[in-house]
Amino acid sequence: MAGEISLPRFGVVLALLSIFLGFALGGVFGLNEDALKDHLAASAEAVRDSVYRGDEAAMRSVLDKSWSYMKRAHLHLGAIGTAALAQSLLLALLPIGRGLREVASAMLGIGAVGYGLFWLAAALRAPALGSTGAAKESLAWLAQPTAGLCLIGTMLVIFAVLRRR
Repeated sequence: MAGEISLPRFGVVLALLSIFLGFALGGVFGLNEDALKDHLAASAEAVRDSVYRGDEAAMRSVLDKSWSYMKRAHLHLGAIGTAALAQSLLLALLPIGRGLREVASAMLGIGAVGYGLFWLAAALRAPALGSTGAAKESLAWLAQPTAGLCLIGTMLVIFAVLRRR
């Protein structure tokens, strides 16, 4: 059986990178959460008058939501990376063509890393923009394709499972 397994290395490495980044972000939270929150606050403070017009409540709301986005990045990197890894390993066990295996795994790996990084970038951008919505909108170019890659990659895995002889 071992001779029949063809590991889609590129997708697997990206899935593992996503998991690693999720762990690393969690480590940063544990080691230096205050410095990270201070960085977000400094970004907002720099535009207190021009963007927030001195509205402390609005600034606090964006900072709180930015911190939630940081945690979301941590969770998405770990969870989607793990799902991408599991699906890539499943693909390695299925009697399918190498092209389908490599493409589906690469989509999953790129999607895992990209979508997790989207949430991290949105968290970092929001305080300076004065809006989490504006931060997400400015990064739609990253969120939409990477989320799409995760969905299409998963659909290809489902197809490969159903197609199994």
